[in-house]
Amino acid sequence: MNKLIFKSLLILILFSNSFLNAEIDIGAKTGILQDYLSGKILYEKEPDMKIYPASMTKIMTALIAFELLKTKEITLDEKFVISEKAWRMSTSGYSSMFIMLNDEVTVEDLLKGIIIVSGNDACVALAEGIAGTEEEFVVLMNNKAKELGMNNTKFSNSSGISDADNYSTVKDILIMSEFLIKNYPEYYVFFKETTFTWYRTGGDPITQGNRNPLLYHDIGVDGLKTGFLTVEKYSLASSILRNERRLIAVGSGFKSKSDRGKKSKKLLLWGLTKFDTIKIAKNNEKFISLDTWLGKKKKVDVYTKDDVYVTVPKRKKKTISAFIEYIKPVPAPIEKDDKIGVLSVFLNDELLSEHDVFSMEQIHKVNIFSRIFKSFNFLVWGDV
Repeated sequence: MNKLIFKSLLILILFSNSFLNAEIDIGAKTGILQDYLSGKILYEKEPDMKIYPASMTKIMTALIAFELLKTKEITLDEKFVISEKAWRMSTSGYSSMFIMLNDEVTVEDLLKGIIIVSGNDACVALAEGIAGTEEEFVVLMNNKAKELGMNNTKFSNSSGISDADNYSTVKDILIMSEFLIKNYPEYYVFFKETTFTWYRTGGDPITQGNRNPLLYHDIGVDGLKTGFLTVEKYSLASSILRNERRLIAVGSGFKSKSDRGKKSKKLLLWGLTKFDTIKIAKNNEKFISLDTWLGKKKKVDVYTKDDVYVTVPKRKKKTISAFIEYIKPVPAPIEKDDKIGVLSVFLNDELLSEHDVFSMEQIHKVNIFSRIFKSFNFLVWGDV
């Protein structure tokens, strides 16, 4: 095996969350901040504390619908009939899009009613339209939570209204938010819309604004959901995108609506200014070319199937090293997607991650005469 060292300019320092957490106070009972590309947790405060997620529950409700849209089991223009149960949620005291009994409403309007104006009535209507009953829809929600590894979460309804059996953690809300952003970008755009006008049947249009205060600050925030319950106080799952770098934050137990916005903004901007994220390899893109032995091409292009990023504290940096371990030169014949070697990324001589490296192309072996000639050169001159 040979080790090809290809990066020595990447730099960082070992750091602990407790050290960094001391630099910022978010004023909430529990919170977490993650760099989306690297997956690095930049901040956490009691991330496994049990919370009542309130309207952050609606992220999962939307996620289930997005999944069915992607598999074409439902469509955006499909209409669901509004039941009495859903209609009764359209009352003062509840967040609502004010749907009407027995009306027919499209999936797209219900999703916007959920995501933008946080309508509890829209949640029930969507849940019933998809699964028949809200109770059956909750089964889908909990199955998905289990699939995603949300090990400290249980959903009991589709809207997040007060229920002791509807609980989660900021870590689990982060897992769910990250999955939604990654897998449903075509529908995630609903989360950044600041207003929704509901052209209801038999009444004047109703326009309501998005409940997420950070959308109005022009700082790059494009989601996700606020929440409020008297027992939990204020919560917010938020995400910011700047210069192709994304951070996701979740906080719960903010003392006031004002604190929820200010402190979440502070946490997101702290993460952007305190850290850099460095790309080492992008999945399915040419990463580097390696020498071949007895191949019709002298080099083979290789790639990783994973994105490889490292998040780095700014201005406090030491060297990161990364190398590919492989047989040098790579012997032909080589098939497309053959495993060529292993990319290892180290931080201060401590292994951070390993990623298999694959051939991007098929390379045939040269004919017998070329093989004899190349072998002779190698024996005499060491030339491959």
